[in-house]
Amino acid sequence: ADMSAVALGKAYGLLKSQQEETLDSINEAFLSDSKYAEEEDLSSKLEMFKKKYMEFDLNDKGEIDLMGLKRMLEKLGLAKTHLELKKMMAEVVGGLSKDTISYNDFLNMMLGGRNAILKLILMFEGMGKEQEHKDVAPPCRKTFSDLP
Repeated sequence: ADMSAVALGKAYGLLKSQQEETLDSINEAFLSDSKYAEEEDLSSKLEMFKKKYMEFDLNDKGEIDLMGLKRMLEKLGLAKTHLELKKMMAEVVGGLSKDTISYNDFLNMMLGGRNAILKLILMFEGMGKEQEHKDVAPPCRKTFSDLP
C-alpha cells in the first residue's frame, strides 16, 4: 500500500482531472436521461454533486470505498462503526454486496426519491455550510431546499 501511496501522490493531479472527465461524461448521460427530464436545474445540481463526490477520497477506480466513506464522515465529525458504514453503503447501492459507491450510485442516491442516510448527511452538511457563509457572500440561488 505504501508504494502505491507514493505513486498516487505523483499521479494525483492527473488522476483528479481524469476522474473529473469521467464524472463529467456520467453527468452528460444523466442530463440526457429522460428519467430526469423533469428535474429542475439538473446541470447545476450535477455540477454540485460532482464537486461533493470529488471531496471524498476516491479509490483508484474513482469510487468511494469504505475507507473513503469513513474518512469523509470523520471529517464531518461523524465517526461511524464498520457496521454502520456497511449499512450506509448498502443503502446507497441498493443492498448489493458491493463495497464501493460508484458515481452512478451516488447520483442515483442524490437524485432518487429514497432518503439514504448518506444523502441526508451530505445535504445537511451542505445546508450547514450555506448558513455559515450567509453573511459573507450573497446567497447562492441553488440550495438543497429546492430539491424535491
